[in-house]
Amino acid sequence: MSRWITRGDESKLTSWYFEIDRKLLGMILLLIAIGLFTMITAGSADAARLGRPWFYYIQQGFVPYTFGLICLFGFSMLNKQQIIRLSIVGVVFGVCALLFTFAHPVYINGSARWVNIGGLKFMPADILKPFFIVITAWFLAYMHKLYGGDIFLNRDAWRAKWQSWWPYLVIFLISIALMFTHPDVGTAVLYCGVLFVMMFVAGLPLKFLPAAFVGFAGLGAAAIAFMPHIRARAAHIFDIVPRTQAWYSINSIKHGGLFGSGEEAYVKDVLPESINDFVYASIAEDWGAIGACALVLLLFLVLNNLIRHAVSARDDFVIYAVAGAAAVFGGQICFNLMTALHLVIDKGMTLPFVSYGGVSFITFCILFGIILSLIREDTWNR
Repeated sequence: MSRWITRGDESKLTSWYFEIDRKLLGMILLLIAIGLFTMITAGSADAARLGRPWFYYIQQGFVPYTFGLICLFGFSMLNKQQIIRLSIVGVVFGVCALLFTFAHPVYINGSARWVNIGGLKFMPADILKPFFIVITAWFLAYMHKLYGGDIFLNRDAWRAKWQSWWPYLVIFLISIALMFTHPDVGTAVLYCGVLFVMMFVAGLPLKFLPAAFVGFAGLGAAAIAFMPHIRARAAHIFDIVPRTQAWYSINSIKHGGLFGSGEEAYVKDVLPESINDFVYASIAEDWGAIGACALVLLLFLVLNNLIRHAVSARDDFVIYAVAGAAAVFGGQICFNLMTALHLVIDKGMTLPFVSYGGVSFITFCILFGIILSLIREDTWNR
């Protein structure tokens, strides 16, 4: 492409092409390509199991994948102020949508985490992720600007006024409470974990680390105590009930062997959510342990790239935003892979960019478009 675009050209597209982190963008597009390939292979088998045409998921995924790619490239061309303004709108919409789930719940698989607008079903908690990270990063940077280096133990930062911790924490806690009562415990824990990582990067003292672990343990204990379906799943965490999702997932991975089963991969044909929550099991059966490990390595390289940019950034806002993106990306990977391996209770979290499209795919495209933009501006405006 550089044959047709030269550094001497004066255009926004030229600046974007030479300033964007093409290595990170290339890895993201490779993950998307892997997801598309899996959507064709495992998706055709899943469609047949449901009595639908083999191209069903290809047809259904055309709009979200197209829109997601537009968001990935479109957001990567914005500047910092445009991203903050759009994120304010995104947070307002996301929180209002969460409140709407409480007033008019739409139940799918026993959870009221969905909103239905004009036939379009989506989870507000998914839409919130990129904008929550941006606004939290902006808030932490703004607090440092107001109160200096110590924003956690400074008494002025905790006074009852608008420019303090209270407005942010009230909105955050209301949102988490709504997610928890859907019930959507996994997403609530993920949000809390991402916030803790961002606060830690912003200077939260290490002495608060035990309190954070106690808080996460308390959330888990409350879920087990008050949510029967969580309690039922937790009771079988150390064993595998035959013909359940976990049982099929483990057998799908085992059947893949070292080099994959190829056309003889049949366990994924009866594995529910074989292109969503358990997409890793489908890939392991098709490509084997070598291919599955190569995918994990690629995901790790993306995560390492994010951490490297967070460490080298000069703008506090960019540091916190990239750290938050790394936390949500890494956290969701861990949840998904551990679910496929039956190491945690199934929480219905997708594998970023690899699981079948929808709002989750669009969300990560928006998030990484934002991060690519912030990295580009921080790198070239020094």
